[in-house]
Amino acid sequence: MTYERFEDLPVWQAAIQLAVQVYQTTDASWFASKGDLRNQLQRAALSVSNNIAEGFERGTTSELLMFLYIARGSAGEVRSACRFSAALLGPAAGPAHASLAANINQCVAAAERVSRQLRAWAASLQDGDITGQRHLTSQSKQDYQMAKRAAAFSAHVREVTDQAVAAAVRRNQDSSQAAPPNSPKPQ
Repeated sequence: MTYERFEDLPVWQAAIQLAVQVYQTTDASWFASKGDLRNQLQRAALSVSNNIAEGFERGTTSELLMFLYIARGSAGEVRSACRFSAALLGPAAGPAHASLAANINQCVAAAERVSRQLRAWAASLQDGDITGQRHLTSQSKQDYQMAKRAAAFSAHVREVTDQAVAAAVRRNQDSSQAAPPNSPKPQ
């Protein structure tokens, strides 16, 4: 599937949800007394979606890959800061901070999901031969469109052929069922 806008990318949407989750989690008063931890977590979380967007808009696969890895690094930074926050809360945090600890763990899980999506997308880009929109010439665009039409035509021919074969098989089955078993065969 080809995406025209970064807002349509499932990984960007997941990164936005991660940022919202981090911002909501760090709104807890516990983070107010932890120095720059709240700010660091929020900046790292927002950096994930921003780097996906910037890489997408750059127009080359190599730049997109670079920004996907930066976004993945930011997702790792979110996980690290969340793990540190969980360690500060400690196992003896008590019921007052139980929901905060659960929210932090959910942020870790969300960051891991985004990171896996980014890794998979980067791997598919590295294995492909697309260099990006910026490198497209009018001839390469025309070649791409022609190949796309040829593939669609081939798929249509296969579909029509399959339907014709299925119809012939049905006619053959119908004609063999219509003749009585002991009737003489015409010569």
